[in-house]
Amino acid sequence: MFEFEFMRNALAAVLLVTPLFGILSTMVVSNRMAFFSDSLGHGAFTGIAIGALIGIGSEIFGLLGFSIAFALLITYIKNKSRSGADTVIGVFGSTAIALGLLLMSSGGQFNKFSRFLIGDLLSVTREDLIALSAIFMAVFIIWALLFNKLLILSVNRTLAGSRGIKTQFTESVFAVLLAVVVALSINKVGILIINAFLVLPAAAARNVTNSVKSYHLLSVLIALVSGIVGLVTAYEIDAAAGSAIVVCNSAIYFLTLVLKPHFVK
Repeated sequence: MFEFEFMRNALAAVLLVTPLFGILSTMVVSNRMAFFSDSLGHGAFTGIAIGALIGIGSEIFGLLGFSIAFALLITYIKNKSRSGADTVIGVFGSTAIALGLLLMSSGGQFNKFSRFLIGDLLSVTREDLIALSAIFMAVFIIWALLFNKLLILSVNRTLAGSRGIKTQFTESVFAVLLAVVVALSINKVGILIINAFLVLPAAAARNVTNSVKSYHLLSVLIALVSGIVGLVTAYEIDAAAGSAIVVCNSAIYFLTLVLKPHFVK
């Protein structure tokens, strides 16, 4: 299968993207941000529609700009509002998906954007790989700088504040990081399953690990293995690669759930 250039490009994309989702997944799960990451996908939907509506040449610019603004706004209001975080995120997420559908369906243009719902990992080009490589490096540099702060923040927000950590700023930077990764991979992964990429690897790793180091390493490994196995499976059965990867991730999660009593005492 790797005689074909599109499959080699897809494999390279998997090797770049899945470790990103694996490492980001750890903080999404530890900070109980699964609902937040899901709302980013909804916000991305609206960003695509806005980018196309104002005619800025490519949906990606509207997608990226709106996703970042959306992530920062949710983070700000979540920290300032008296309402629960899940309520605030739910309001923003449902509003975003409704607004996106309204804009995309006006004039019967919805079919033009339907590719973003499912994604197409096999359409990765060499230019996409260059962009993904740059994102890969940037994310891991920012991650290295923020790791300790995010780790303390995931344990206890008050403790983080008492240690001099600017909690809202740190949360905002991480939210922007998530928004950028989601926005730039949404057309390859698909809006419908993007949240699974940000939750399942760490959720599975958490079932069978007892230390921070093993938790992070296993999450990246699970994401990577799922990506490769899912890509090969998708080729063999002629199915959507993103969906096949998520199914592999899910299978590993349920396996670790069964094994959990033997690892976590």
